[in-house]
Amino acid sequence: MIEIIKAIIFGIVQGITEWLPISSTAHLILLNKIIALDVEPAFWDLFEVVIQLGSILAVLILFFNTLNPYAKGKNAKEKESTFRLWLMIIVASIPLVIGAIFDDYIPDSPLVIAFTLILYGIIFIYVERYNKTRKPKIKSLGAIDIKTALLIGLFQLLAVIPGTSRSGATIIGASILGLSRTVSAEFSFFLAIPAMLGASGLKLLKYILRTGFSFNANEVIILLVATVVSFVVSLYVIQNLLKYIRKHDFTIFGYYRIVLGIIILIVFGFKLL
Repeated sequence: MIEIIKAIIFGIVQGITEWLPISSTAHLILLNKIIALDVEPAFWDLFEVVIQLGSILAVLILFFNTLNPYAKGKNAKEKESTFRLWLMIIVASIPLVIGAIFDDYIPDSPLVIAFTLILYGIIFIYVERYNKTRKPKIKSLGAIDIKTALLIGLFQLLAVIPGTSRSGATIIGASILGLSRTVSAEFSFFLAIPAMLGASGLKLLKYILRTGFSFNANEVIILLVATVVSFVVSLYVIQNLLKYIRKHDFTIFGYYRIVLGIIILIVFGFKLL
């Protein structure tokens, strides 16, 4: 029962932090140090990635019409626009191949997480101040071209370092390149689909090759509960984040990252002492 409660907590944290630019990976790693799941290390490596599938499902449901070229009522021009959007998503996802190669070699220590949280928190604040003096050049998903999509994908590649935040890296990159906050956030949501599916598939394959398909009933229940909770929470967070950024910027998330990073440094410093 205790492990189920933990799984629910992990699902809530994943559902919230996946879409906010504050790094879901960092929060899951830190949470596991506080209330560690009673599972094997190999399963934990799989769990922290596969749990994201619930978050992906939330995007697919909320943006089903936007992402489905054959949605009811779409005319030929709208279908073409949807296919073009998918092309931009694929182009932006190409750099992730590089990230997959180096994924196992990136350290996930508290110091690394604290450093990246603080660094990108400062960058968020700076970018928002910079954007106050200019107007966005790209105000719709249809206005994203191949060059811009590829550059956003390169920014997304930075998220292989724990604490960076995949959504944070793509939103920062998109904002610098002139996308509006809403378009930056929505495109970041869509990029999560191939990113998370690819990462989950790769982790599952590595797990099977390393251990065989050796899930026990307890692990299956933990993974299912966390994924379902992540899905439900993601539905709420995505909708409300879009409402929030229509009236506010991302500065508050920059300050949150800095504060969290400092707290981690202090706690980790005391442990070292």
